[in-house]
Amino acid sequence: MIKEISKNEFAECVNVIKKSFQTVADEFGFTIENAPRFTAFATTVERLFYQLEIEHRLLVAYYDDDGDGRILGYYSLMFLENSECELSNLCVLPEFRHQKIGEALLEDAMSRARNKGCKKMKLGIVEENKRIRAWYEKHGFTHTHTVKYDYFPFTCGYMERELI
Repeated sequence: MIKEISKNEFAECVNVIKKSFQTVADEFGFTIENAPRFTAFATTVERLFYQLEIEHRLLVAYYDDDGDGRILGYYSLMFLENSECELSNLCVLPEFRHQKIGEALLEDAMSRARNKGCKKMKLGIVEENKRIRAWYEKHGFTHTHTVKYDYFPFTCGYMERELI
């Protein structure tokens, strides 16, 4: 089941996000010292509260239907100007990957975005992560540009997709 999370689930979501993004950190050598702003290290309950209450993001999770209803995946969606939106932190717990949960979350995000009048979805990735870039390209996203920030030991890649 996929639905918006409640505030009492923030701590569980933080754990899912951190555990999911830690595999990227491990693969590419990111640490809290060299990339303190990377999702695996920077996500907190306070940050989710800010995203919900101040940025008015949709915070959505994939719940285990077969067991205890625990959260297996997550994403957030922020609505921007010009009928655009930004997908962030789409993730699935490592032990549940390759079961189409990511695809279900992405489809849900695109559906919710369309229903809110969004015509274009944008997102950012670790540019060096060729596997995730190929996954998003397979799902209709186009790579648009890169930016190298001083505070990250990697290049940020940006992608977008029309939702019409």
